[in-house]
Amino acid sequence: MRKFFSILLSLALLIPVAVFAADPSTELMQKIDSLSKELDRLKQEMKTKDEKREERITGVEKKAEEAAGPSWLKIGGDFRARVDSLSGKTHDALVSDGSGGANATAGKDIRNDSLFTNRFGLNLIGKATEDITVIARLLMYKVWGMGNTNPVTTNAFFADRTVFDGTTGHIPQDNILRVDQAYATWSNIADAPVWFSIGRRPSTGGIPGNIRQNLEKIGTAGVPSLLVDYAFDGLTLGYAPDINALPGAYIKFCYGKGLDSGFRPQNNNLKDTSMFGLDVVPYDTDNLKVELNWNRGSGIFARPDLITGNTNVGEIDWYGTTVMGRIGDLNLFVSGALSKSHPNNNTYGGAYGLLWDTTEGKKSRTGNAIYLGGRYDIKSTGTKIGAEYNHGSKDWITFVPANDDIWTGKLGTRGDVYEAYLIQELNKKPIAKRGKAFFRLGYQYYDFKYTGSNNWMGAPQKISDMTKAGPGLPQFYEVIDKASNIYLSFNVLF
Repeated sequence: MRKFFSILLSLALLIPVAVFAADPSTELMQKIDSLSKELDRLKQEMKTKDEKREERITGVEKKAEEAAGPSWLKIGGDFRARVDSLSGKTHDALVSDGSGGANATAGKDIRNDSLFTNRFGLNLIGKATEDITVIARLLMYKVWGMGNTNPVTTNAFFADRTVFDGTTGHIPQDNILRVDQAYATWSNIADAPVWFSIGRRPSTGGIPGNIRQNLEKIGTAGVPSLLVDYAFDGLTLGYAPDINALPGAYIKFCYGKGLDSGFRPQNNNLKDTSMFGLDVVPYDTDNLKVELNWNRGSGIFARPDLITGNTNVGEIDWYGTTVMGRIGDLNLFVSGALSKSHPNNNTYGGAYGLLWDTTEGKKSRTGNAIYLGGRYDIKSTGTKIGAEYNHGSKDWITFVPANDDIWTGKLGTRGDVYEAYLIQELNKKPIAKRGKAFFRLGYQYYDFKYTGSNNWMGAPQKISDMTKAGPGLPQFYEVIDKASNIYLSFNVLF
């Protein structure tokens, strides 16, 4: 159309001078009037075409919205089918019978050749008003062939394999779709980079564990997986300043409640269990993230599933640092932490306290842990190869009962855990925004050094020194010395 206008203008300029001289008052005005009318006609034609084009675009957008849902609501989720082949060996130990007595228990081989599970998650994001969003996640996780009760993966050998509020939906249970997350976030408070979030928060599946799960890291939500993996009801207040030298930097204060003790004194004066945390992230980009953490567990319970007959046994402080980065196609991370127990004078069953028993007495203990690994991505084939290692000391205790490991949370192990895995993504064009599908084949090997992994009750005992007569008080569970797990999963994200 512009070319046409240029031609018209050129023709006008080529009009012989004689014509202008012949009758400047008539012929020139007629030609100008004719050109003006032609220009108006072309403008109207273009306007009509633009209006029709806008109508087509609006129609396409409306159809797309009808297919994808309203713009204020986003729906997504994930599905995982998994099979685990578990084998291990228990050690000679004196084991509590749960009724005040004890059994001299000989070590034996244990195994479950084929444990099949299904897990389904449904994610909802609703934009309520400007700067206010509600996020929810529903989760179902069950063992094939098992109904409402599941003794297969719960309460077998480790304290963290117990289904209670913070672990429901994260330990294989049944086919009920439960609320795993439900919280509201208010951002840009007072037009400042400040946000407030409250509800059942995303305090599970944190960094750097997302690397082996083949998931993107959570934004400013979440807690490093070495310190916390638990579905907390709580709140967060965060601030993310814009500092050129510190891209992505933010700081946040977190509070969560692990147990509401109910009415006193009917509950024998049991106090609430609370978690306080401070996260400082001085640097956060696609290629490098640094996070510093302090958490404090206050009024730690002896048992997570009781009000009557329960007691508070003290406090625990945690300090952690996590660094994760990417160099080309290589993802690397290292995470380290300290735990410091502060026991009170309370015991459970008259014998066990916070990392102490009647033999050693009340004593504050410091534990430590290290977690490191990497994953190399071969983009041309969609293949990812990873390896991880973690070690926990004798008195290491963390808060990760909602972990994704079958035996026990590997990051709470008092000993060493080795893991290698291979991820193969399917070369399929994504339709959903998060759409992808992949297989993950992996192997875990646990080498336990001390008893009581993922349990803060009772004094840890060196496993190699144990006999059917002790030493120390009876153990809560049969003592596993070595364990391995070969797993294969098929994951679909949408």
